[in-house]
Amino acid sequence: MLYYLFRFLEQFGVPGSAMWSYISFRALLALILALVISAWFGEYFIKWMKRHRISETQRDAKIDPFGVQKINVPSMGGIIILVAILVPCLLLGRLRNIYMILMLVTTVWLGGLGFLDDYIKIFKKNKDGLAGKYKILGQVIIGLFVGLTLYLSPDATIRENIETQRRGNVTEIVHKSEAVKSTKTTIPFVKNNNMDYADLVSFCGKYKTQAGWILFVLVTIFVITAVSNGANLNDGMDGMAAGNSAIICIALGILAYVSSHIEMAAYLNIMYVPGSQELVIFCCAMVGALIGFLWYNAYPAQIFMGDTGSLAIGGIIAVLAIIIHKELLIPILCGIFLLESISVILQVEFYKSGKRKGIKQRIFKRTPIHDNFRVLPSQLEPDCKYVFKWPKGAWHESKITNRFWIVTIILAALTIITLKIR
Repeated sequence: MLYYLFRFLEQFGVPGSAMWSYISFRALLALILALVISAWFGEYFIKWMKRHRISETQRDAKIDPFGVQKINVPSMGGIIILVAILVPCLLLGRLRNIYMILMLVTTVWLGGLGFLDDYIKIFKKNKDGLAGKYKILGQVIIGLFVGLTLYLSPDATIRENIETQRRGNVTEIVHKSEAVKSTKTTIPFVKNNNMDYADLVSFCGKYKTQAGWILFVLVTIFVITAVSNGANLNDGMDGMAAGNSAIICIALGILAYVSSHIEMAAYLNIMYVPGSQELVIFCCAMVGALIGFLWYNAYPAQIFMGDTGSLAIGGIIAVLAIIIHKELLIPILCGIFLLESISVILQVEFYKSGKRKGIKQRIFKRTPIHDNFRVLPSQLEPDCKYVFKWPKGAWHESKITNRFWIVTIILAALTIITLKIR
């Protein structure tokens, strides 16, 4: 809203109004505003939740090797994050931009889905929360909405990168002058780093373009569902999901910026996505919101994120990557989320296979994988066979969180340099 106000005032020569046309100015302002809102609103929200004794059933102290008790710690802290994201974006973003609209809808929808889950856990005293099938349905619906919007909206376009020969063996990367609808995406570590979903369904003949879009929508649904659930699994320790997500969003903000800048996109030989600069503002608002939330969520936590935050954060990350055609970089960038999900799947399947044979067996001491590192030998079941017993002792929760952050920083850096490693 403020963007349009100051662009209007610029016509009358009001000093400083031209600054609002710069992405860098609005993005940094969004980060600062989100940080302030998250920190300020968070304090009042925590006091209100404690005053009304609204908290989720916490883990038994016997489970934690250090005897840490987290009793009467409020949950649903994702509300703080959502408010701190939405307010700066509504104030500073271009609200007619299709990508900003998609991000706001995704935030509200998945935040509402997570809120419903937390509400059932806290107020209905049902520790299982919203049934899994309804969570999946909600994620599928938003995935379908995002995929179809990118397919049908005339504003969701790209300009393809092509090489033109110059003097000698030196080549110059330029972009086609016309913006087109495209099902192309970026694949890492490959010289000609664009892959077209339509090429994967070329057997459809003259309908391969339509089939390519159907495949794209299906991939969108899968990516949003997978990353959203991965972020949800990662939210098991103080500051874990918030810190990892902030790092991931910084990387996505960089990718969004270079994708929206025609000269940088040409230099890096990636697709130019007109209008995606608004995603930089959204990323900065999200980073500010998460850092502000960490003020209260860092060990020992004064509030938990809950599904209100974790489901929304994962979906936001997925949609950001899809919009800039970088969804195939997610296994690298969100490697921690992927590892959390895989560890749970492997643990369940391995346990079931042993049960059919009459054997009690597990791969990890506990899952999701971050829980594996805080189990003492005395907490292991003596009649159960464990494949992965490292480490022998238990790590403190803060050490596990910090080390997961370090791994995510490495993965984020690797994701960015894939643009040049081909």
